[in-house]
Amino acid sequence: MKQLEFIFDFASPNAYLAYHALGPILEATKVELIITPCLLGGIFKATNNQAPMVAYGHIKGKMDYEMLEMQRFIVRHQLGAFKMNPHFPLNSMHAIRGLIAAQTLGVGKPYLEAVLKGFWEDGLKMDETEVIAKILTQKGLDGPALMAATADPEIKATLAANTQAAVTRGVFGIPSFFVKGELYFGKERLAQVCEALTT
Repeated sequence: MKQLEFIFDFASPNAYLAYHALGPILEATKVELIITPCLLGGIFKATNNQAPMVAYGHIKGKMDYEMLEMQRFIVRHQLGAFKMNPHFPLNSMHAIRGLIAAQTLGVGKPYLEAVLKGFWEDGLKMDETEVIAKILTQKGLDGPALMAATADPEIKATLAANTQAAVTRGVFGIPSFFVKGELYFGKERLAQVCEALTT
């Protein structure tokens, strides 16, 4: 089966948008989605990159256009549940380590979707383990155990290794995708991703 690898971190609002726009592509191409948890802050540090609001905030009209483009994407893909988190930017360290723990237990998808909702629909303070644990428990997962696992040295090492491997492969931001070893960056490249998966 063909695979689509998604270099992922909850910290990016565009990761939320891209994930929820992938459904039709996955259905049409019948590919397997592989979520690779990485730390966006670590990627930025390793590549000397910056968040758009920092990198382009001084350019007249640039961030206004970024917001316009985001709104167009939301409308096109019917993602009206999305809203910017009032606590943004948020440290995603515990959330993304928890995803690795959840994947090892076979509950990666429900964990991912519950935490994405907390970040980018419900506006919760998702840098607090108590908040994450509560929403996971509400979804039928063992929230306290998953958050406790974020202190596991193996989980920490896996996240560090994932992040470094992504940088080595050319990743400089999130959302990033790999199809047949080729990198595609940004939610705006989903059409190219779909084309690559079908050729």
